[in-house]
Amino acid sequence: METKGNSLQSVDLNLHAEDVISSKMDLETSLKECSAALELFLDNRFSDALALLKPWKAQSMYHAMGYSSILVMQAGMTFEPKDMDAAMTSLSEALQTCQSFRKKTGIVETLTSLWNRQPADNLTEEEMHAELCYAEVLLQKAALTFLDESIIGFIKGGMRIRNSYQIFKDCQNMASATKEMENRKSTHVHFRGGISMGIGSFNLMLSLLPSRVLRLMEFLGFSGDREVGLSELRQGAGSHSLRSILSALTLLMYHLYITVILGTGEGNLTEAEALLAPYTQKFPNGALILFYTARIALLKGNFTFAQEKFLACIAAQEEWRQIHHLCYWELMWAYSFEQNWMEAYRYADMLCKESKWSQAVYVFQKASILSMLPEEEVKKLGENVEDLFRQVDSLRLRIAGKSIPTEKFAAKKAQRYSSSCPVKLVVPALEMMYVWNGFTVVGKRPELTESILKTLEKAEEELRDDPNPSEYHLEDQCVVQLLKGLCLRQLGRLVQAELCFNHVISRENDIKHDNYLVPFTMYELGLLHKQKGDIPTAITVIENAMTNYKDYNMESRLHFRIHAALNTMGSFAAKLPPSRTPA
Repeated sequence: METKGNSLQSVDLNLHAEDVISSKMDLETSLKECSAALELFLDNRFSDALALLKPWKAQSMYHAMGYSSILVMQAGMTFEPKDMDAAMTSLSEALQTCQSFRKKTGIVETLTSLWNRQPADNLTEEEMHAELCYAEVLLQKAALTFLDESIIGFIKGGMRIRNSYQIFKDCQNMASATKEMENRKSTHVHFRGGISMGIGSFNLMLSLLPSRVLRLMEFLGFSGDREVGLSELRQGAGSHSLRSILSALTLLMYHLYITVILGTGEGNLTEAEALLAPYTQKFPNGALILFYTARIALLKGNFTFAQEKFLACIAAQEEWRQIHHLCYWELMWAYSFEQNWMEAYRYADMLCKESKWSQAVYVFQKASILSMLPEEEVKKLGENVEDLFRQVDSLRLRIAGKSIPTEKFAAKKAQRYSSSCPVKLVVPALEMMYVWNGFTVVGKRPELTESILKTLEKAEEELRDDPNPSEYHLEDQCVVQLLKGLCLRQLGRLVQAELCFNHVISRENDIKHDNYLVPFTMYELGLLHKQKGDIPTAITVIENAMTNYKDYNMESRLHFRIHAALNTMGSFAAKLPPSRTPA
């Protein structure tokens, strides 16, 4: 799709390709060309970006890395085997290209470097960049290797991450030893920007891990510090280097997704808007920019504006339809927050038909949304809710032989429909809203929170008046009480919320199926005490949820959230031993 006229359209891709055989590209020109390719990508000209990079990918480390990075992104969104194979092949070729620029060492030098890393002044500027590019490509290959459904793939991925991390550390040491070079060479700002992105990303992502996992990572040579990570990424985002946008996108991912799904939902939206602002001006029709603009609006509770921007993102380009799928997912939730179940169903249905990311979750989500509609409406749509729920278990994926936690949760909930006498789920779409921490989002809109509360109170009444309670009756009541407590807490009605949470916890010994309910409710009760200003009680309750429960659904997700919550309260349990040093 052609975009509005700008300087990017002056790139002559055909003439450029003809010059490859007879030319050799220096580092500075390589960086400029890759910056041009990145701008093409941000302007929705994905094929043009690949066409610009492809002719030089065997001769330029930056062209090789840029080309493979786009293919990796595409493979990660499509989950198509042919795209995965193309990305993995490109990564292997990119590693070879980067390796050809790295400093050549003999056997004696190699053995010596195991104890003493080579000083930076032994490397040329080009060799330093080769180390950095090699580390980045290796990290991408590790990420793709994790999708190989075998324990061997998992081990290989871990080893590549370890190697990548160490090279980034070496590059950081090089940058410290060659500070004066920054003033002498225009290419050095790109080297420093790459280090900020790599070291910042490692620190930030590792800092999210629960402390017991982090101690294991320390033993393996890793370390992470959230503040160092954020600082490095902010520095990288403002560095005017090739990787500035990548540092900015990493921070956006952290503020707009990770803090919501794996944290307490307290992302820094002000910083997110500031990070996005310069790119919004430069690429007003860029799909990625429109997508993040819409996501910020969604998290602020501006659902109508978010819906408009997601639709604009869909209309902006047709080449990468996978970006459309990301928008469908977000639109499904935007309408779910408003309890506009018919529109939410429309986008869930489109995901089921078009996206391969997680068919088990999509089908469960579609069935859950249909469950919120009157039966006559479901019949008009020609859908069978029971059949949809029965499909869920067969659609599950496995990565490194392990089930995906959200799919496992969905499959267990859907088991009710596998018998000849299925037992209906009570408010499955609202329960899944909680799984994705959506109540922290809808809580920005008190009138919508009140509306959801009314839906829950109606479900509560129906359960209370049920003349033939099923074996799941108690769990259904506890689900409703947990979700009611969340709404009441968001509305500031803390005494009533606490009663709801305590009701769930008091039935611990009677719960047989939904074993996630008590530890998750204790966590939410802890956040309620924090909201009341009683930090010691909040820490005690949340630590109890962490230490006294195990082997329940989505345990890892709760541990991530607990770690994030304890960090905000300065709990010792969330900290690592004082010997830890940042990456």
